[in-house]
Amino acid sequence: QVQLVESGGGLVQAGGSLRVSCAASGRTLSRYVMGWFRQAPGKEREFVAAITGSGSSTYYADSVKGRFTISRDNAKNTVYLQMNRLKPEDTAVYYCAANLVYYSGSYYSQNEYDYWGQGTQVTVSS
Repeated sequence: QVQLVESGGGLVQAGGSLRVSCAASGRTLSRYVMGWFRQAPGKEREFVAAITGSGSSTYYADSVKGRFTISRDNAKNTVYLQMNRLKPEDTAVYYCAANLVYYSGSYYSQNEYDYWGQGTQVTVSS
């Protein structure tokens, strides 16, 4: 059984930075695509970023491109999301997700992922 545990969320002022982490246990995830999604109050969960198993390819939503960076440390079985120049509209619960069964290439789709963490709250004040 795979478990994903997010950490690092919190309250930050607009323009600030925050790094959230996703630690995995139960299986080595070095071969698998990992993604970050977020859900703001009253909104649907949306794609934020994804990274391939080797880390050689990364993908971002247009809304975070140039401000957020996804990375992974396979030795630690951990994925990170570095968030810079944060905006109030980045306020959301951030979830990490793992694709372990079959990857069709739709890294932006929630349906692509098989395991999810419980989420970590990120709040950006104006």
